[in-house]
Amino acid sequence: MLEFCKSVLQKVSFDHSLFQKELTKSIQWVNQTEVENLRLWCLETYGTQHGAIIQQAFETIL
Repeated sequence: MLEFCKSVLQKVSFDHSLFQKELTKSIQWVNQTEVENLRLWCLETYGTQHGAIIQQAFETIL
């Protein structure tokens, strides 16, 4: 599921609102052990482009 979420996020990364929506869904879909991996991947891959969205999405669950 983690790889599927990554592929979806890559496809919508051009749009801030779509990225936020799909990231929220992805956090709900992945299991608890994959959440940290998803967070790190998001920060490494899209931290400069969507840093605030990523931080906001993960602060409620971590």
